[in-house]
This record gives sequence, structure tokens and C-alpha cells, in this order.
Amino acid sequence: MELAAGKWDDGIQRGAVASFALHAIAILLLLLLLPKAEPPLPLPDDGLSVEIVPQAVESLKMSEPARTLSPEQAKPEAAKPEAEPAAPVANNPPAAAMPSVAPITLPVPKPMEFVEARQLFSDKVLADPRSRRAREALRGLAGSERNLQLCDLEALEQVRRAQPAMAPDTLAPYAMAAEKVSGNRVEVKGGAFRSKRKWYNIQFKCELDAGSGKVVSFAFLVGDAIPQGEWQEHNLVADDGAADQ
Repeated sequence: MELAAGKWDDGIQRGAVASFALHAIAILLLLLLLPKAEPPLPLPDDGLSVEIVPQAVESLKMSEPARTLSPEQAKPEAAKPEAEPAAPVANNPPAAAMPSVAPITLPVPKPMEFVEARQLFSDKVLADPRSRRAREALRGLAGSERNLQLCDLEALEQVRRAQPAMAPDTLAPYAMAAEKVSGNRVEVKGGAFRSKRKWYNIQFKCELDAGSGKVVSFAFLVGDAIPQGEWQEHNLVADDGAADQ
């Protein structure tokens, strides 16, 4: 039995080999009998050159929306200031410092000062024969009123001697302000005297001797002319016995 089986196997192997060989020969013959493929014919050359334009890319660029710049981006950058050139170093020696000049101060005008009388004249005026009426008038006065009248007489004579261009003939010690009489002292701050039909301001200080009743010191200050429009208000007239026009 074993011998028969071995023979059977050998027969199968041989048949398989023979079958494979037959199939290979048949495939080879089939390939040889197939017609050969002809090469493709070349395209005719008409001398035209064709350029391919990437249309898709251009359309993409055109369709892209334009970007708008913000005000900050659109604003041009400020130009940076150029650095200033360094100042040249001077080799010259430093100039001598100028001396400081003191500021010029204008002199302040001094207020008008009283003029101190160096000589007194009231006693001499009363001694003149032409002053007889004045002497009689003073005898009828006493106290402060006599002192005021005697100082008025001294004031008129002092102005006549100090300013010869004037011719004072009347004095009103209380024309602009009330006079002040204290004992043997008389002070007039708002007096007025008449000269050549015009009135002028005057101030004076007068002191008398208690025993003799004579003037012992006198100081005065002549002011500006009094406007004629103010005369009536202060009872000032151009002539004795005539009202102001």
C-alpha cells in the first residue's frame, strides 16, 4: 500500500510541472502574436507661441478689498529734529566782566518848605506915621484877635519884601480854612492875600512875645493863585467894597 501511495504522489508532481510549462508556453506565444503599437504622430508646428497667464492669481488680487489705514497709521512720522551742531570752542580768553551799572534813580521832588524870616518888619511898619490908623485899631483889640492882626501885618510885609513883583494890600487868614490861635502862637493853613486884583494862597506860622506883644519869629509859604471861579465861595473880592464880578 505504501508503495502504491508513493507512486501516486510522483504522478501528481509530474503532472503539475507539465501543466505549468504548458501555460508558460501559451502566454509567450500570445505575446508574440499581438500587433505592435505604433508611435504617436507629432503635432503640427504652426509657429504660434502660447503664454499661459495665471488668471486665477490676478482675480484673487483684484477681489481682495483695499485696506484702510487708521489715522495713526496714515499720519506721517514726525521728522526727528536734527541734532544741533556743537558750538565751536573759542580759544580766545574770556572778556573782562563789565562793571555793573547802578540804576538811575530820579530825585524825588522835595515838598515846598516854609521860608524862615531873617528879619521882622511889623514893628517898623507900625512905627511909620502912615500906619496911624493901624496902631489905633490894634489898641482896641486884645488877646488872640490882636495877635492874629499883628501876624497878618507881618505876613503882608514879608511877601512884599520877598517878592517885589507883588503888591499885597489885604490878607484873609481864614479864607480857605480856619486859622488856629493858641496863646502867643498863630498858625494859618488856609489864608489868602490879594495882590493887583488877584488872590493867592498863603500859609504862615507866627510867634509873639508875651510881655511886649511883638512878633519874635515868623515863617511863611506862598502858594498858587486862587481861580477866580472860587472867589465868591470864599468871600474874596477884587476891590474893597466891590462885589466880585
